[in-house]
Amino acid sequence: MMRDRLQSYANNGPKAKPTFSAEEMARRQDTLRTYMAEKNIDATLFTSYHNVNYYSDFLYCQFGRRYGLIVDHNKATSISAGIDGGQPWRRTSGENITYTDWQKDNYFHAIRGLIKGAKRLGLEFDHVNLDLLELLKSEFPGVQFVDVAEHTMRLRMIKSAEEIAHITEMARIADIGGAACIDAIDVGVPEHEVALHSTATMIREIAKSWPDGELLDTWTWFQSGLNTDGAHNPVTSRKIERGDILSLNCFPMVAGYYVALERTLFAEEATDEDIRLWNINCAIHDRGKELLVPGAKCSDIAKELNDMYEAENLLQYRSFGYGHSFGVLCHYYGREAGLELREDCETVLEPGMVVSMEPMITIPEGMPGAGGYREHDILVISDANNVGNVNITHHPYGPDTMIIKK
Repeated sequence: MMRDRLQSYANNGPKAKPTFSAEEMARRQDTLRTYMAEKNIDATLFTSYHNVNYYSDFLYCQFGRRYGLIVDHNKATSISAGIDGGQPWRRTSGENITYTDWQKDNYFHAIRGLIKGAKRLGLEFDHVNLDLLELLKSEFPGVQFVDVAEHTMRLRMIKSAEEIAHITEMARIADIGGAACIDAIDVGVPEHEVALHSTATMIREIAKSWPDGELLDTWTWFQSGLNTDGAHNPVTSRKIERGDILSLNCFPMVAGYYVALERTLFAEEATDEDIRLWNINCAIHDRGKELLVPGAKCSDIAKELNDMYEAENLLQYRSFGYGHSFGVLCHYYGREAGLELREDCETVLEPGMVVSMEPMITIPEGMPGAGGYREHDILVISDANNVGNVNITHHPYGPDTMIIKK
């Protein structure tokens, strides 16, 4: 029996309620088409989680299969594997085609039918691996491939009003996750129990705010003692001890968008040196937020905050850059690398950008005050009423409130 190479699930139930309005999705796709017209690109094949999601509202589950989104000058069509049934069609802002497993090259057969003899095809050079590139060259020998990764990243860096509202609601939920962490913290409680309580609390709140949304990928990293030395250290079963430095990291995920709340805490008590280091980091956090205004250059912000650490003889303990862009990204996909608060980033801040301020120092084990200190707020860059930015994180921080006593 020979099965069809392609399938359509267009009649398998109604479309899901979209995350964003039809006007917002049209704005994104039409802005891309303007760029494609300028560069004589006939169609673009997106393969990354972040751009497929950004331009279609569909977040795929790869699981060893290939996915994509073709945007030409008239329509957008997601390409999905048959294992997912009608979910990709229901979630795509645009059309969908499903390829079956019955022939090995069905994915490329789907692309061929959608690009219709294109001579110049946009690709994300930072995402397409060598294997896929060689296959594309073999399947489409007459096509010229054009990199669109850098430009689409720049487009994603400026958020629309709908995106900002979406991210702001997510930041509210992150604050709720932080409060749930504090509720669960106590001497003798394992890290994973604190994280589980926080994550479950956030997921329930997401379900209330987005009753038609998919519930996936929200998580919490909660670290204690030595485990606080890195920003991305996973949860363990270590039990909290009296006097431990603690780090909560709450990450609600909604429709491919990510926000974060990160705070330093202590269990029951903190030494004078703990508090001194903590207060220094909070002061740099406060100054950093003041610097996040339109016209400021990322590298200049990093240099000024470096000077503050150096004045306290702590610069050698700084762990990473001071913040980054927020939007469609996650711990396993996406990154708007052009908007990083680091010495090597020359991007100038503009209204509509959404950026974190998250200074961190790690004092080595065995030294007074050992551990990782980090505070993290999310700010929307704004020129309205000369405010410079709007802080959408409202969780308290610092020694006055974050020494947790039960």
